[in-house]
Amino acid sequence: MIPLARVVVRVVSFILLVLLALAGLAVAVFSINTGTTGPSLGRLASLLQLPELRDTVGSWLDRLEADGPIAVIAALCGVGAVLLGLLLLAGLLVPRRERLIVMARDDDGQLAVRRRPLAQVSQALAEQVRGVTEARAKARPRRRGGGRLRLRVARGPSADPGSVREEVAGRLAELTEPFGLATRVEVTRPRTRVE
Repeated sequence: MIPLARVVVRVVSFILLVLLALAGLAVAVFSINTGTTGPSLGRLASLLQLPELRDTVGSWLDRLEADGPIAVIAALCGVGAVLLGLLLLAGLLVPRRERLIVMARDDDGQLAVRRRPLAQVSQALAEQVRGVTEARAKARPRRRGGGRLRLRVARGPSADPGSVREEVAGRLAELTEPFGLATRVEVTRPRTRVE
């Protein structure tokens, strides 16, 4: 729900900023002269038909004050506007939850690591294995501690896939076991170059 609120906040704020910029530009241009001719505020009011708009909105507001189906529609629109406002406030004020992989938790706090540095460390460890040409890692936390580490390793042309997988898993064991990470190592074929 909160990611949706963040997207709505970004879209609505962008649209409102564009409309505000255009309105400010129009007022600035029409503030050059005074009177009702040429670029003036009186001319802008007549172009936007503000007196007719006042009469139209005034009669519409009078109908909203009356009982009946129009009042129900107005109440529903008001409730919708309040809910949209609450959604926008939630998107602005609720902090983004940082996804951490927790190693240990007790009364004094928790020992945790961010996903990206853990993936980068495991990637660097995997690239040190003989026969590995390239490694890509992704770490994902679980809700109750621990997480998953997925490593995609490209092997050299002469390297055995089974031994590369075992060696990478052994190299990562000291890193993954304390964090309770379920490790998955995928060994891919070497890329062939066509010259």
